[in-house]
Amino acid sequence: MGDDQSGVESLIAWFASDGADLPWRRTRDRYAILVAETMLQATQVARVIGYYDRWLAKWPTVQTLAQASLGDVIATWQGLGYPRRARNLHRSAQIVAEHGWPQDLTTLPGVGSYTADALACFADEVDVIPQDVNVRRVIARRFGDEWPGTPKGQGWVVGQALMDLGRLYCTAKGPKCAAPCPLRQGCAAADLGQVAELTPAGRRQSPYGGSMRERRGKLLKEIALNGRVALSVDVEAANSLVSDGLARKGRTYLLPAR
Repeated sequence: MGDDQSGVESLIAWFASDGADLPWRRTRDRYAILVAETMLQATQVARVIGYYDRWLAKWPTVQTLAQASLGDVIATWQGLGYPRRARNLHRSAQIVAEHGWPQDLTTLPGVGSYTADALACFADEVDVIPQDVNVRRVIARRFGDEWPGTPKGQGWVVGQALMDLGRLYCTAKGPKCAAPCPLRQGCAAADLGQVAELTPAGRRQSPYGGSMRERRGKLLKEIALNGRVALSVDVEAANSLVSDGLARKGRTYLLPAR
């Protein structure tokens, strides 16, 4: 592994012929990319596509999202999980609509170093590679400790290609090394049978069934469907939603956030 520019060239060539046609790849609008990246943080691509299209049909610009009520935003997000992402996206839209895009994108709510790099790469076409867990896994397995470099002007292509490769071939479990993976030639991890050993450790997620996350989700779904839910249904989960600003408490009902 190590310095392997030919591997990068093979990746670019593969993406040119087999890269996935995803809706957020048809735009360079920062707002649209932020919507996509926020949705993709903890949700699979296939599930995000419909939500992304409906979201942008409803709120096509950062200004229109900024003017929406938080309750409507959370209700529209319903089904994607982790509703704090919707709250952060709404708040970020309000900040951008009022002050413009900050020079340091990580000052926006919910925007960390990865999302900032994704905006730079996929919206602004800066030659920086945003490294989520899938991209880190591909690089660690195929290129080792040293990324051989991104050809000038190819950051967008390389970033998207790495994500496709991690999603379709170089998966966390059961990688398709013999499919054949377009980067199989020269992959020492596969040659040595050390794919598992060279996979960066991921963060384990606690079980969803019976968790506070599930309980909160049920309450938010009920609010989205009926506009309110009795506080007595799950007082602890209701208080947690109110504390996070995802709902508001009436005398006897949990109501949409304002």
